[in-house]
Amino acid sequence: MKQTLTVIGGGLAGCEAAWAAANAGVPVTLIEMKPHKYTPAHHSPELAELVCSNSLKASRIDSAAGLLKEEMARMGSLCVAVARECAVPAGGALAVDRDRFSRGVTEKITAHPLIMVEHREVTALPDEGMTVVATGPLTSDALAADIAARCGTGLSFYDAAAPIVTAASVDMTSAFRASRYDREESGQGDYINCPMNKEEYEQFHAALVSAEAALLHGFDKPPVYEGCMPIEILARRGEDSIRFGPMKPVGLRDPRTGHRPWAVLQLRTENADGTLYNLVGFQTNLKFSEQKRVFSLIPALKNAEFVRYGVMHRNTFLDSPRLLTADLRLKQAPHLFFAGQMTGVEGYMESAASGLMAGKNAARALRGEPPLILPVTTMVGALMHHVCDETVTDFQPMGANFGILPPLDVHIRDKRERYAALAQRALQSIQ
Repeated sequence: MKQTLTVIGGGLAGCEAAWAAANAGVPVTLIEMKPHKYTPAHHSPELAELVCSNSLKASRIDSAAGLLKEEMARMGSLCVAVARECAVPAGGALAVDRDRFSRGVTEKITAHPLIMVEHREVTALPDEGMTVVATGPLTSDALAADIAARCGTGLSFYDAAAPIVTAASVDMTSAFRASRYDREESGQGDYINCPMNKEEYEQFHAALVSAEAALLHGFDKPPVYEGCMPIEILARRGEDSIRFGPMKPVGLRDPRTGHRPWAVLQLRTENADGTLYNLVGFQTNLKFSEQKRVFSLIPALKNAEFVRYGVMHRNTFLDSPRLLTADLRLKQAPHLFFAGQMTGVEGYMESAASGLMAGKNAARALRGEPPLILPVTTMVGALMHHVCDETVTDFQPMGANFGILPPLDVHIRDKRERYAALAQRALQSIQ
């Protein structure tokens, strides 16, 4: 009888790990605690639930996020394949109908002949048997405590999600459709832009910085990862901080005035029907009543119907450079692999990529084969190297970016051309 791989956690990383191992001929038991128990951020019984944005970032191969997804696709990624099947218009980004995405991943996982799904909570790491731990940033308290006891160290931060409004409730007389610099796929403007003049912006900013935040249990002043900074915290850095951040009007022109607005909130579609929109860059920890009050000060949202308010939740990640080997094994317990945001990668596809690598390497370990270590010239390889790089002392979560790739042999001054060359070099290693 073939040895079975156990995968704990049915998020993107866990599903990728299970899929990769099963496609390598290894029987997999995937354990997910939903629907018997939910985290504060999860609501759907489906696997691979997207709890924050529905955007998987840029699609262009000459972008870091696009290169990551293309590398994963060439390695047989489940999440990239499903995402491309249920994409919604989002300019140059790959955004998905979140319900169709989770349902699509669930259907493929449950239909695989070598994958068995069990719905129960795991409260402790197994002492034997090849296992991929992919329980995510919201690992249940009991298992998180056992992981901390086993590893002896851990780091945590808070992540923030943006609100969602109905498309019908957006006042289009105060908004316009466009993508920055006219970069769009549909030809109709993939984003709804909510412009503000100087007076409107100043009123909004004043209300935002003085709004009341929701209580965060257990931490008085939690650190927040820069990539998911709550809009109200960013706004407190200065009156123009968000106007040069998520509300930057660069590349947009209001057709009503013919001029660039003072500030702009962009709304990105959440589903294929285009009935729901996400407030781009508006991750927040304000009380729900305060979100309604403050965000409704934006003219286009004066009558907005909020179907989901923004929330903050705990994210936990390991001191991976001290704990994990290059193939994502726990050094002190080689039968355990880790994957997902717990390893210190940041982002949906980055988490899925680590699951893909953990699943492939767990399957290789069961077959007595050497691990798969991708070159650092690839985006996936560079991310995995960052996670396991013992020279990193102040370890922080990392998303895909060209800065983690080694430089080209020949210097290219133009950034776009340089990124294209880096992408071409990377893909030559992913056949």
